[in-house]
Amino acid sequence: MDVREMRNEVLGARVVKALESRNMEAYYVKTKEEALEKALELIPEGSSVSWGGSMSAQEIGLLDAVRGGNYEVLDRGTKETRAEQEEVMHQALNCDVFLGSTNALSEDGVLVNIDGNANRVAAYSYGPKTVLLIVGMNKVVKSEADAMSRAKNGAAPINAQRFGIQTPCVKNGTCFDCKSPECICCQILITRFSKVPKRTKVILVDENLGF
Repeated sequence: MDVREMRNEVLGARVVKALESRNMEAYYVKTKEEALEKALELIPEGSSVSWGGSMSAQEIGLLDAVRGGNYEVLDRGTKETRAEQEEVMHQALNCDVFLGSTNALSEDGVLVNIDGNANRVAAYSYGPKTVLLIVGMNKVVKSEADAMSRAKNGAAPINAQRFGIQTPCVKNGTCFDCKSPECICCQILITRFSKVPKRTKVILVDENLGF
C-alpha cells in the first residue's frame, strides 16, 4: 500500500463514520470493481432504477450493469424528444433506486450538489425510496465551505464545458455567479442529514471519479 492509499483509507473510514452519524449508510472500497460489486448488492433485483447525469456511476460500469440486469430501467437517454425525456425524469422521482454521485463531500459528511434542471437534486432530496451515490475520494474536501467552492468552481465549469454551453465559467474556468440563460447552477442542495434512515447510501471509492 502506497502513502496515498494509506491516507485515503484513514480518511475514508472517518468520512464513512461522519456519513453514518448523519443517518446515511456508507462504505469505503478501494477499486471501481469493488464499488460496482457493492452497488449491485444494494440494488434489489426487480427494482425500478434511474439516474441523473452521473459520470461516476458510469465510470465504474454501474449504468451498463443495470441496463443489462433484471431491473426496470428509467433512462431518459433512450428518448428522442425533450417531452419524452421530461416524462422519464418525472417518473424517476418515484423510482426505487436513484443513482448518482455528488459534486463535493465534506470530511464531516455534508453533501453539496448544484444542478441546472434540478431533476437530480430533486430526487436526492425527496421521492425515490433509495438514493445510491458513487463518490470518488477526489471529491472529499475539508469543510462544507470547501465543498461549495469545489461544486461551483470545479465541477460546474467542467460540466458546462462537457455540455457545450456558453456560460462565463466555460470561457474563464471558474464560477462568476452568472445569470446566463444557459446557467447550470440554478439549484443548490446541501444534504446534512437523512430524515429517512439509510435512504441515502454512499459508496466512497479510492479512485478519481467524475468531476
